[in-house]
This record gives sequence, structure tokens and C-alpha cells, in this order.
Amino acid sequence: MFASNKIKLDKELIARIRRYAEIAGYSSPEEFITHALEKELAKLDGAESEDEIKKRLRGLGYIS
Repeated sequence: MFASNKIKLDKELIARIRRYAEIAGYSSPEEFITHALEKELAKLDGAESEDEIKKRLRGLGYIS
């Protein structure tokens, strides 16, 4: 578990998030980030084992 609810992001990434959140009609950048993370995590849901999770993460390009 995280020690706090704060995560540091690069300024340029934050600017992109703000822009896309506004274009997409999200009420806040935080709502956009939450939705994006939930969508990505859903791709991992249902995995039966740690090995299957690793395989899915490789397939998504998150690990090599």
C-alpha cells in the first residue's frame, strides 16, 4: 500500500493529462487518471497466477 495518496508525475505528462481530461469531458485530471488506471488494471484481472500476470504485463509492453 502507498504511504500516501500522492504520486509525483513529470510536468509535461501532467500537462498532457490535463489537456486530454478536458477534451474528453472528465471533471478533473484525477478522474481521468483513475479511469485510465482502472482500464489498464482490468486487463490484468482474472489472472490465475503471478506468472500469468507477468505474461499479460509483457504482452501489454510494461515489462520485458
